[in-house]
Amino acid sequence: MSHDSHSHGHGGHGGHDAHDIQKTVRRYLMVFGALLVGTILTVCMYYVYFENPKLTIGVALVIASVKAFLVAGYFMHLISERKMIYSLMAATVFCFAGLMYITLWSMNPTSLIHWRW
Repeated sequence: MSHDSHSHGHGGHGGHDAHDIQKTVRRYLMVFGALLVGTILTVCMYYVYFENPKLTIGVALVIASVKAFLVAGYFMHLISERKMIYSLMAATVFCFAGLMYITLWSMNPTSLIHWRW
């Protein structure tokens, strides 16, 4: 059997040696630790009072977004799908901005949506 028939020259193991596996396990443990910290922060935020409800919602959304990114990016292996993720994220931001514009526009009493025929 020639050297070319082996996958990546690692004896047919697809390039997964002990060092690669150890690095991957370490990464998963770090993500797990970050998710634990995020969960602790989420619980602690219940006891923190902000005067402004917008700030409370903003902090909660940031914590939830970071945790969602960690789960989707690392445990669902979406971090390596950069082009697709950025395309979907751009479409999501576009739709979100459009919906927020329509919502704010409809709240204006002088907007065309409130005009009586």
